[in-house]
Amino acid sequence: MAIRALAISMVLWCGAAAAGEPVFDMHVHLRDGQASVREYTADVAAAGVELAGYGAMWFGGPHQAPAGDPADIARRNDALIALAAANPGLLPIAIVHPYDGQAALDELARVAGQGVRVLKLHPHTQRFDADDPRVLALVRRAGELGVTVLLDNANILPGDSERLFNLALQAPKTQFLFAHMGGMNFRFWNMLAAARTADALFMENISFDISGMVALLADSPIEAEFVWTLRSVGIDHVLLGSDYPQFTLGPTVEALERLDLTDEEKAKIRSGNALRLFGAGIRPAADAR
Repeated sequence: MAIRALAISMVLWCGAAAAGEPVFDMHVHLRDGQASVREYTADVAAAGVELAGYGAMWFGGPHQAPAGDPADIARRNDALIALAAANPGLLPIAIVHPYDGQAALDELARVAGQGVRVLKLHPHTQRFDADDPRVLALVRRAGELGVTVLLDNANILPGDSERLFNLALQAPKTQFLFAHMGGMNFRFWNMLAAARTADALFMENISFDISGMVALLADSPIEAEFVWTLRSVGIDHVLLGSDYPQFTLGPTVEALERLDLTDEEKAKIRSGNALRLFGAGIRPAADAR
């Protein structure tokens, strides 16, 4: 499927869109480079969804970047950047390991210099503690470079959300995107509404992708609580993602449409918020295979 070039109208950017408009998928794992791109876009086309763009990263699980081999991480980041150059609409999401210390900081600066706007970190599968000072140093540097930090927040590890909240508090100049919005512990994030009332504690540097969770919670007994939480954290801070290939985009979009949200709120989540944040970071390409 040919992905629509990012000549996005101001109407879409403001989120005043109706159902059926293009979707930005913030959370896509690519297992096998260009072959995975073809599989993903074919699946999206079969579902009848038009893409405004998609954030692509390494395949998850045991394939996340381990510590100790920064040269291999650099090679994989280069492959992803090249993939983005060949596929319009693909937003490359690089990765490093915080425990690689200066090598991780150097790699972050290198990929940022090549136009990368998002860095993925995964405390669970990469086996690092979000409280470690090396993590704080890395995310603060990301903020200096204008790179958003995408952190897994499925709440697999005890205290996951609390640690990430504290990390964002210590790095107020860094924009964070917490994937899965706390998993089944999503209720924790309602505290943001209270945190934002504290003097000089703005907490506007946290956004969420709701990959996986929207498909699980639509039509569930706790759907109303989930919608309440989306509004509590602020609809302008919520992005849609599929978590492909674990979840696919068609059912994810259908689940979002079933939530008791306004058309304007859904439009912001579908693509408006992501394009406002990352649209300029998507590289045009003359050829899409």
